[in-house]
Amino acid sequence: MEKKSTHILNASSNLLGFSMLIITSLKITKTSHHTFLDEFAGISSVLFACSCFFSFMAIRSKKESLGNRYESIADYLFLIALFCIVLSVVIITTSIID
Repeated sequence: MEKKSTHILNASSNLLGFSMLIITSLKITKTSHHTFLDEFAGISSVLFACSCFFSFMAIRSKKESLGNRYESIADYLFLIALFCIVLSVVIITTSIID
């Protein structure tokens, strides 16, 4: 099986920055209390950060079985965080349309 840890680390760190950009823009515009957007973006930020950590641990792991376990954890955390960020984008889109 091909190692995905480097790809997960790259994508997670980029999307972590995107999540932080959403949170920062909400705080600057003072619109965070109107929707659940900041909660979803905050959860996704934490999950992306954890995904970065576990993918890094998978890359640095000496034992292959432990590296595979870390990679699996990073993969699932990335998927959940991606779902949260998609919800954030949907909320932003619906608030712009209304």
